[in-house]
Amino acid sequence: MILFAQSRTDALVGLEQGQDKQMIRSNVMTATLRSAARLFEAKNDLTTVIMIIPSGSRVTVLDSDSTYYKVRFEDSEGFIFKRQALIDDPTLVSPVTNIKEESGVEGARPVEEPKISRFTYLENKYGTSTAARINSGKIWRGMNGEMVRDSWGNPEKINRVISNNTVEEEWTYKSTILYLQNNKLVNWGPRK
Repeated sequence: MILFAQSRTDALVGLEQGQDKQMIRSNVMTATLRSAARLFEAKNDLTTVIMIIPSGSRVTVLDSDSTYYKVRFEDSEGFIFKRQALIDDPTLVSPVTNIKEESGVEGARPVEEPKISRFTYLENKYGTSTAARINSGKIWRGMNGEMVRDSWGNPEKINRVISNNTVEEEWTYKSTILYLQNNKLVNWGPRK
């Protein structure tokens, strides 16, 4: 017997489009909170806070739309913002194959997990819209140093000046210098 795994992206798209919810619900999808989150009774009324879910807690994802996950935590169901949670596994089910069919010996072994794409990695880290911008190699004022590295890679050279409570850095790339202040991109210009 082979259990087929569905990718996280496919499952979330399916939830958002209302497709095959029964199948998706039969395969438990969980998420871990990146930060403490309010559990709302109604997603359209942010004053209906049921409880605060602590950072690092695992919740069961029941449904999804473009902004919210409908989740179950302990004995409560409600809505949290998608940006506050990270889906735990790249697959909804742990794929397992029965070896008896192949070798005649009863037993099961896990199938190798598929490698996630760069975009999926970025999406899990920053959210969909920011991931799309970073994945296409864009930069903008206000992004932090880690985002810059995810977008453009490591610089050839970094010049750092620390004065008072300010850390100013110049990150040198092939044809551009990026100027960061306290780990935030503030400006850029051509390399001299």
